[in-house]
Amino acid sequence: MIRTGDEYRAGLRDGREVWIDGEKVADVTKHPALKPIIDVKARMYDMAHEEAHRATLSYVEDNQRHSVFYRPPTEQKDWSDKIAAVDAVMKDIGGVVTRVGDETIGEMWSLQDGRDVLAEIDPRFSDNIDHHIRAVIEKDVFHVSANTDPKGDRSRAPQDQDPDLMVHVTRETDAGIVIRGAKYETAAAYADQAYLKPTVGAWANDKLSDYAVGCIVKMGAPGVRHICRAGFAGRGDPADYPLANKFDEVEALVVFDDVLIPWEDVFFYRHTKAAQFVRSTLHRYSAFPYVLRLLYVADMMIGTAMWNAKQTGLDKLQSVREKLADLVCYREGINAHLTASIAMAERSPGGLLMPQQSMLYAGRVFGCSNLPNMMHIARELCGGQICVTPNAAAFNSPGTSGWLNKFYTLNEEWEAEDRRKLLAFGRDLLNSDYAGHRLTFVQFAQAPHFNHLAAVYNSFDFSGPLDFVRKAADLSDKVTGRPQ
Repeated sequence: MIRTGDEYRAGLRDGREVWIDGEKVADVTKHPALKPIIDVKARMYDMAHEEAHRATLSYVEDNQRHSVFYRPPTEQKDWSDKIAAVDAVMKDIGGVVTRVGDETIGEMWSLQDGRDVLAEIDPRFSDNIDHHIRAVIEKDVFHVSANTDPKGDRSRAPQDQDPDLMVHVTRETDAGIVIRGAKYETAAAYADQAYLKPTVGAWANDKLSDYAVGCIVKMGAPGVRHICRAGFAGRGDPADYPLANKFDEVEALVVFDDVLIPWEDVFFYRHTKAAQFVRSTLHRYSAFPYVLRLLYVADMMIGTAMWNAKQTGLDKLQSVREKLADLVCYREGINAHLTASIAMAERSPGGLLMPQQSMLYAGRVFGCSNLPNMMHIARELCGGQICVTPNAAAFNSPGTSGWLNKFYTLNEEWEAEDRRKLLAFGRDLLNSDYAGHRLTFVQFAQAPHFNHLAAVYNSFDFSGPLDFVRKAADLSDKVTGRPQ
């Protein structure tokens, strides 16, 4: 059954240990740094119950209503339904959120695709995968993903330094395994559970390793401690920082201090072959909703730059139109990769319909690697006023409002307040601390750029270009190699 926003909030009051700015949080749903983004997620739950959005955000199976976001894709319509659901949410909340569950459930589908491989390694855990995918659907939990460890000195093996710098199994019990370590994780403090998986590391060369573990961790479980970074919400007037005060997705260093993982929540452990398999297939589904978010980031940049050009009358200049066209090409490039990946979708080993892999991964590289340059183009189009305009308080102060209204009123159509609002939005989108944080987040949220390129290399079918050149260059028929 789909949950309501209040049911989601109630689930977060489970005694979880959350710290932010050196203070232990009594109730995450009320803390000023966490409440805004929790309210956004709660709004998503409530939308699914409303007549205007129910058909877009949910589906019925066995007389039960479930979230479209968590429905395993078996046909192209499932993907178009997910796109429509994301569109409805983004337009309703008026911004972009990344970690809300639909981009992490795909990692579980990838795990299910490999259940036979994992069963060959250790048959005890393969049924757990199916159980948890069903549980996410039926309980409508907020499911996130834990990936990056602190790691420590990268030139040394985990065993040669503090072993807790990477998550590892310390012992087995009749009830399950016990883990120690830490992971950096977005949205953990206000999620229900996380899929904890191994990071990329040199230990993967070992046949067996206590660091090769994959499991579900309940975010309120004993021994789980969330140490959050400082939030952007509440730092300034929402009138000056409209995005940071509503859409900051707070990350945390999640510490696992001898956390018991019940056997039914374990997918694999100690087997590096399983870890390597998981790392190679992890994003075959989740990259799609992740890249889809960049489409809306591009729309915000285009809209901000175009409104600025219209306000100032510069939309008639060819040089301005050319830069706007650059932003449009970026946006449509993302759209083209996503559209093509679904049009050319492939059947996965587990029977699901996954986006065409090399097209999807190439789209991720295109969207992420070009974002910094596109943000700079948008800054140019907005001009220097986004970094020098006074805050809203100055526009409302009797001592300064008259002057600011005089100099920020453009014409009969564009008065000072609309001009101030647009410039504040542009600053928060492109120039603020929050904007810089989001840019860095995009570059690493689904692994670093070299890993993105490796995914493209490993998913692309080189046989076509190789065969084309073999024939064009009249190479020997014995030349049939694929990249190693």
